[in-house]
Amino acid sequence: MTVTYPIRIIGDPILRQRASEITDITPALVKLADDMLTTMYEAPGVGLAAPQIGVDRRIFVYDIGDGPGVIINPVIAETSGEWVYKEGCLSIPDMAWDLVRPKEVHLLGKDLNGNDVDIEADELLARCFQHEVDHLDGVLVVERLNADQRKEAMKIIRQRDMALLKG
Repeated sequence: MTVTYPIRIIGDPILRQRASEITDITPALVKLADDMLTTMYEAPGVGLAAPQIGVDRRIFVYDIGDGPGVIINPVIAETSGEWVYKEGCLSIPDMAWDLVRPKEVHLLGKDLNGNDVDIEADELLARCFQHEVDHLDGVLVVERLNADQRKEAMKIIRQRDMALLKG
């Protein structure tokens, strides 16, 4: 039975801490990855990191349209270029920003079989990898915004929080 997890929203402390390394690939970890994919597809999103569902582990799932993937203990070894793209986040619902990030990344990690993963990615896949690794490092997309964008974003988020409290 696959479980859909609630996605943690900005303000949740787990989103601001570095996730713990994974030392063993267990059946529970494989199930977690499966549940994360279900949660990501239902959201819907193109990536989901474990802290976004309240799990303190360095694992993320993704699917930009080429089929699902799972990366354990990812490391971005290299980046190059620049690419502006409208980026949103499941943990900051209904908001997105034009954001400059490297266009290409070289990602290292492990898959669910314990095999080394070595991926050269560009554009949307590179963006997805950077976004999810940021989550595993406790960094939210609002921290990547310029000062004016961040100020406006935080104002909207506070107004939304106040409306929910009153609602």
